Amino acid sequence: MPSSSGLEGPLWRSLAVFRFASLAYVGVLVLRDGGQYAHPVAAGGVLLGMLAWSGVTTAGYRRPAGRRRPLLLADLLVVLAIILATPWVVGRPALAAGVPVLTSAWIGGPVLAWAVAGGRRWGTVAALVLGAADLATRDPINPSAFTGAILLLLAGVVVGHVARLAVEAEARLQRAVELEAATRERERLARDIHDSVLQVLSLVRRRGADLDGEAAELARLAGEQEAALRSLIGRAGAAPERGGDNRDLRDLLDRYASGQVQVAAPATPVPLPARAAGELAAAVGAALDNVTRHAGGRAWVLIEDEEETVTVSVRDEGPGIPDGRLAEAAAQGRLGVAQSIRGRVADLGGDVRIVSAPGAGTEIELTVPRSRRR
Repeated sequence: MPSSSGLEGPLWRSLAVFRFASLAYVGVLVLRDGGQYAHPVAAGGVLLGMLAWSGVTTAGYRRPAGRRRPLLLADLLVVLAIILATPWVVGRPALAAGVPVLTSAWIGGPVLAWAVAGGRRWGTVAALVLGAADLATRDPINPSAFTGAILLLLAGVVVGHVARLAVEAEARLQRAVELEAATRERERLARDIHDSVLQVLSLVRRRGADLDGEAAELARLAGEQEAALRSLIGRAGAAPERGGDNRDLRDLLDRYASGQVQVAAPATPVPLPARAAGELAAAVGAALDNVTRHAGGRAWVLIEDEEETVTVSVRDEGPGIPDGRLAEAAAQGRLGVAQSIRGRVADLGGDVRIVSAPGAGTEIELTVPRSRRR
């Protein structure tokens, strides 16, 4: 069932107006045709019951907590009971002579309520139930009765569709507001940090780069923290991703950014299923560990978001991997590349490509599909 939203409120208020307006029309019909009823006193009692129930449903549907299955089901059953009582109250001879049924247009109330609460499907179900019950009370069934049932069905479908569009529009509007607020907060935070912390870290990094000993180490650490902080404020205030179990791959790979590792990512989110994003990030971490142990120096991580696949490239400026070295390492039981990288990506249905030459560095390209290959 769609959640209640601000754009749904007018629909529920319109439903309350419809109930009382259609009830007034029923009252006019009862006054006009009451002399032909088999039990006119009972018809007056039913009319008072319809008035009371209109008040109950209006008060109940006013609150989002009341727009739930119990009240919706009770609404349907009450109107269904009045429809089934019509042959006794009005009398079959009067119905055969063309006297309108007791519910008349008021029958549409539950159909519209179900459509607003649950969309087209719920509106269709309510319309079919009440329409079938209404036709069952007719003997004979005339064309106007069929026309009323068809109009009831169309009302359920159309109003349900409009209600669904209202919920989706509300969600998009809320998302746009969140993104705008996040962008403003990110820009404000970036300005504040740039004017204070980043300038200090940058100064320490530049001044200590030419020194020796602990000062040089301090400069290196300041450079790493500067890079990590710049990456952090690039995501600060971003609105949370919606869509179930998807994760933004950028957030997982940003944690590897430092003075030695530069992460380049698209400006927009790179969503992947949570498990796939975690495994791909772990494979990238394993590749960066190999860079630290065997290559040293700087490394670059590039995220490429394509329609069907996501590719992450890890490149370093180390001495490269000699021919046959990976096979030799696997034979010796050192399975870092074979299991931590190739194994993880293979489990996701992806591919790993390693390009390396002595003295020219190494590039590891990890490609995974957005959905598991079969």
